[in-house]
Amino acid sequence: QVQLAESGGGLVQPGTSLRLSCAASGRASYIIRMAWFRQYPGQDREFVAQIYLIGGHTYYRDAVRGRFTISGDRAKKTNYLQMNSLKPEDTAVYYCAADEQIRAGFDYWGQGTQVTVSS
Repeated sequence: QVQLAESGGGLVQPGTSLRLSCAASGRASYIIRMAWFRQYPGQDREFVAQIYLIGGHTYYRDAVRGRFTISGDRAKKTNYLQMNSLKPEDTAVYYCAADEQIRAGFDYWGQGTQVTVSS
């Protein structure tokens, strides 16, 4: 089994930055892609960003492209989400996800970390 541990959430003011981290442990040797999703109250989770740990290819939802940057450490099975120019609409619970295959969906999920952007 694979465990994902997120860290870095918190309360920040609009226009500032925050960095989320996610570390995979357990039987994580075969993890090849990691991603972040976020969830607003009463809504489904939405995709935010993804990285392939082999090759480093990244993907972003339009609303965060240019403000958020996802990076990864293949050896450590860790990824980071650098969030700049944060907006109140970025307020959500952010979840880390990981998978061992190139396919739709993710097998492994973290517990989530709250990000609140407010003045």
